Amino acid sequence: MADDTTGTGRTGRITLASVAADAGVSVATVSKVLNGRGDISAQTRSKVQSLLVRHGYQLPAARRRVGIVDMLIDNMASSWSAELTRGAVEAAAEQEVSVAITTRQLRGNPESGWIDQVLRRGTDGLIVVLDSLTPAERELLDAGIPCVLLDPVGEPQPGFHMVGATNWQGGLDAALHLVELGHRSIACLGGPPEHWCARARLDGYYAALARNGIPTRPELVRTGPFQEESGHRLMAELLELPEPPTAVFACDDVLAMGAIKAAAEHGLEVPGDLSVVGFDDVPFTRWTAPPLTTVRQPLAAMAGTAVRILLQQRDRAVTEPQRMEMATTLVVRGSTAPPAR
Repeated sequence: MADDTTGTGRTGRITLASVAADAGVSVATVSKVLNGRGDISAQTRSKVQSLLVRHGYQLPAARRRVGIVDMLIDNMASSWSAELTRGAVEAAAEQEVSVAITTRQLRGNPESGWIDQVLRRGTDGLIVVLDSLTPAERELLDAGIPCVLLDPVGEPQPGFHMVGATNWQGGLDAALHLVELGHRSIACLGGPPEHWCARARLDGYYAALARNGIPTRPELVRTGPFQEESGHRLMAELLELPEPPTAVFACDDVLAMGAIKAAAEHGLEVPGDLSVVGFDDVPFTRWTAPPLTTVRQPLAAMAGTAVRILLQQRDRAVTEPQRMEMATTLVVRGSTAPPAR
């Protein structure tokens, strides 16, 4: 039997969707046959196997263990993504496993073949770091392949392993730090409301104000994408208010960088005129002027934990879905100080 590693056969490009259509089954069922899952009937298995052989796919008995973990991530153009990737690669190397990374920009249309490539060559499992899933990707996750959702955007889905951080606690700690410095006019630059982590951080901010009897001022809360441009725009709006804030909690380090830029353009000094706290503690925050006070999210450790859970799934060492939240830590640097007024 030929190993059709290019995805082409005697009749041109063949995808798992094509095999599934010929067999009258779902793509998930074809994937289960390819990965040696036992929860399908013998008749269906035989029919699918015959079609797979015809199109040059390797069946489980002929497949060697490849030692690859697939990481599906939206993009690599941020320090946040780089830290997650570093943690995954280092943890995988300890287990003598490689990491194959597919980004949203590179994967294109899921029907075009990247899913087929993953399933054809074999994988020890998937680490999913995506803002959203297409129907084909959701079917892939239901196909019986070990999977861990890393820092998921939406609320954790039942039935899946998940690794995240204590976002609510981090938001609470950031805002409490500003309160303890004496600030009472504290703004918040939140992330996209559809992001579960952004909502949790914002809720932590609200809890810190309530705990200290500080009234919430709706005009001091702005939300937008996790982008420097968004932080700059939102902070500029806040500084034009009749009573601008003396401090701001930005729910992401990149938002915080935009806020600092807006403050400088308004002739304000950080932290003399405006205290700024970020979230994530990506590497560049130590070298900003001033160094950024931020909430450390253990990104590399989170990704490493995801790899270890994934390999435990592969080896049947864990069966029940695990939901892990790793502790955040407030890191105080030079961007916060008591209010000048």
